[in-house]
Amino acid sequence: MDFHVLIVEDEEDIARLIARTLEKEGFRTSVVRNLSEAQNFLARKEPDLIVLDLMLPDGDGLELCKELRFRKGKEIPVVVVTAKGEEVDRILGFEMGADDYIVKPFSPRELLLRIKAILRRLQKPKEPPQTLRFDFLEIDPQKVEVRVEGKPVRLTRTEFNLLLALAEARGKVLSREVLLDKVWGYTFEGYARTVDTHIRRLRKKLGPAAEFVETVWGIGYRFRS
Repeated sequence: MDFHVLIVEDEEDIARLIARTLEKEGFRTSVVRNLSEAQNFLARKEPDLIVLDLMLPDGDGLELCKELRFRKGKEIPVVVVTAKGEEVDRILGFEMGADDYIVKPFSPRELLLRIKAILRRLQKPKEPPQTLRFDFLEIDPQKVEVRVEGKPVRLTRTEFNLLLALAEARGKVLSREVLLDKVWGYTFEGYARTVDTHIRRLRKKLGPAAEFVETVWGIGYRFRS
């Protein structure tokens, strides 16, 4: 497993714990302590994934997430590990482009599980995707684009993957656990609300097309075909 992970964390003990956990599994790691060091590192190298604290000595880690969204080069997934655990913080993190969000204190094994799931998902060979069309909603997996009434809708990668998973299973009810597995690549007890948070954001962005995503109470969600 020759993956390189950049750890952006100013607390030495936590950085060492994360690095040791990953290195035992064969990952290569680099550690930087603040935002400017991370920016300088990324100007020279492209890691396969970033583990990012938000409360850094010289700024908010979300600034780095925002920069990565508009950065040219390969797509680098970001796993946020932070003490900021309020729902509004999670939503903002995902909006800024984080692929996953873990609140301190955290389980190193859980972090490892999530990192492996993200990298495994990115490494999967893909068949040539077909554009999906439903009345005034269009989903283009190849371009990772969504259009409603002909107008582009800007979604995060996770929101897009969630919509695509529902659309591909149109007419079938998918539980939160199944969606966690399909979209995030893992099922972890206590994280079903992550799906609910993303569904709310997705519906808001879809506007009139929000009606395609139905809630099946007590079970999960379904794409109305």
